[in-house]
Amino acid sequence: MNEREGINPAAKPTGTGCVECLARGGWWLHLRRCAECGHIGCCDASPGQHASNHHAATGHPIITSFEPNERWFYDYRTDEFITGPKLQAPHAHPPGQPVPGPAGAVPSNWQTLLHD
Repeated sequence: MNEREGINPAAKPTGTGCVECLARGGWWLHLRRCAECGHIGCCDASPGQHASNHHAATGHPIITSFEPNERWFYDYRTDEFITGPKLQAPHAHPPGQPVPGPAGAVPSNWQTLLHD
């Protein structure tokens, strides 16, 4: 399998937070970036699980972390971590953005609302 299939190095991130959570007033734990189109979604531990939902809806097969100091790619087709090329900046949400985020939207009992 060609690891670059499903990766578009020219695609820019869609923002600095989960597109769907921001639109609905929700919150996330960690952020993931679609390596094909740049969609920013939340991780599977987050209530919305929007990165996986984006994969299911579009078939885009590879995500990468959108967290500071993390550099990994994950292929949904093989359930494996892979190496990938450098993508368009930014490579992570702003350093001052809290985790979980966004600021002001995270409930006080957020830890009880996470998925396993």
